[in-house]
Amino acid sequence: MPLLEVNDIHTYYGHIYALKGISLTVEQGEIVTLIGANGAGKTTTLKTISGLLHPRAGTIKLQGEQISGLPAHVIVGKGIGQSPEGRQIFTRLSVLENLEMGAYSRTDKADIHKDLDHVFSLFPRLAERRTQAGGTLSGGEQQMLAMGRALMTRPRILLLDEPSMGLAPVLVDTIFDIIKALNQEGVTILLVEQNAARALSVANRGYVLETGHIFLQGSAHELAINEQVRKAYLGEE
Repeated sequence: MPLLEVNDIHTYYGHIYALKGISLTVEQGEIVTLIGANGAGKTTTLKTISGLLHPRAGTIKLQGEQISGLPAHVIVGKGIGQSPEGRQIFTRLSVLENLEMGAYSRTDKADIHKDLDHVFSLFPRLAERRTQAGGTLSGGEQQMLAMGRALMTRPRILLLDEPSMGLAPVLVDTIFDIIKALNQEGVTILLVEQNAARALSVANRGYVLETGHIFLQGSAHELAINEQVRKAYLGEE
């Protein structure tokens, strides 16, 4: 049984038909990536999975339990954590307060402290700035904070939406090193990433989206050598 199973979901923004029958699976322990051009439906897919948008048709299951249609805060409690596009941290709250917001629905206080220590070990920069307001952090630090906040939900699957967007190359390397480290610790990840080459370099499998539907799918290696993918998304002639 897949950890996450998305079956034939159709999602709209008002009258705009955004997702036209998306189906995908993520197995326990995998990194699965969604790639595609802007407007292809990648972020909409993540928002639908996390309950920020509700599909008009189709089902989403987490370890066999249907979650489509549930409120977003209930879905978080069931084990889906998301680091959103654009980070969306609480700019006036401190780093520590942002991380604590990730654990707002948890009652296991002792484990919350352990998870805070773990996040600070993954992101030492955040530990150094724990009392600093989130809005005063650099772009890279804000991305680390958004990922750390998502980890504080103790997710069974972590949704990462454009984690390298707007970052300097050295920080992109850092973020992808952390993604690999998290996966090695057993975190299952569904990754949306504009940098298709980097995404495929860390993923096990991938799906290519075009205008709201899945155009291609396969192992990361198969997609990386696919001629259409190389021309459209890897910048090759």
